Amino acid sequence: MEPLAELAPEECRYLLTMAQRARRMAQDGRPLREVLTQLTTAVETLARGTTVASILLLDRDGLLRNGASPNLPADYLDAIDRLRPHANLGTCAAAAATGLVVETPSFYDDQRWAELRHLPLALGFRGAWSMPIKAQQGNKVLGTFGTYFREHRSPTGAERQAKALLADVAAEAIALHAKQPA
Repeated sequence: MEPLAELAPEECRYLLTMAQRARRMAQDGRPLREVLTQLTTAVETLARGTTVASILLLDRDGLLRNGASPNLPADYLDAIDRLRPHANLGTCAAAAATGLVVETPSFYDDQRWAELRHLPLALGFRGAWSMPIKAQQGNKVLGTFGTYFREHRSPTGAERQAKALLADVAAEAIALHAKQPA
């Protein structure tokens, strides 16, 4: 499959513009949260507001922390803050633990969500998927790029391609941020 082949031409132009803007922001030393918010906003815009995107980052203790989730409520973010990656927990924790894309077409049907499903269901979400954000060298998982759906479904091919590109940009931004003096 060609890179971005499943995206319409205008979607491809938008995605590439947003990726370049985020790269420039990272190179200019903008706060990491601003850069990552640019990427989550791009995912939501491409989906025409039918999804909510979130980037979680692994901290020094190996726990998932909010990197950018501009359209998730604070109480939801508090409830999932400091989750430990685990292959059998949610989508983002599972993606962080396995280094693989994890799909949950239905929170009702996925046992990884048994303890947490009440959280996204209360917000009207029915499914989600998450892609690990991996370091450019070494394949180390740095975080996850998740998307929540308001209907039961899996990601489309275009959504997969878009997020793969944006996850690479997120990895670049995380690496640049780590090199900046504290």
